Amino acid sequence: MEDRVETSLLMDYYGGLLTDKQQSVMALYFYEDFSLKEIADLNGTSRQATHDLIRRTIHQLTRYEETLGLKAQSESQEQAKKHLLDELERRGQLDWTLLQYLDAL
Repeated sequence: MEDRVETSLLMDYYGGLLTDKQQSVMALYFYEDFSLKEIADLNGTSRQATHDLIRRTIHQLTRYEETLGLKAQSESQEQAKKHLLDELERRGQLDWTLLQYLDAL
């Protein structure tokens, strides 16, 4: 399950860098929950070819993240915002204006 979530997140960040075919197959498999056979039938390919395309695309998405690190950077920023919110709340200094500024980040 975690791998599906991870791949879906990578698709959110890097899906635009994939070919139209890769985007379509990945969306059907990860977002629409189509089976390999269903996707293969739609594309006129074999189940194995569909499986190979998905595996190669996952590898490509992983390489994009290793190179660009957008997902990791976003997660780091979210964690920093959470720590800041927690600290401001602990000090009693959290107000609506600060929340709006932090949400804008």
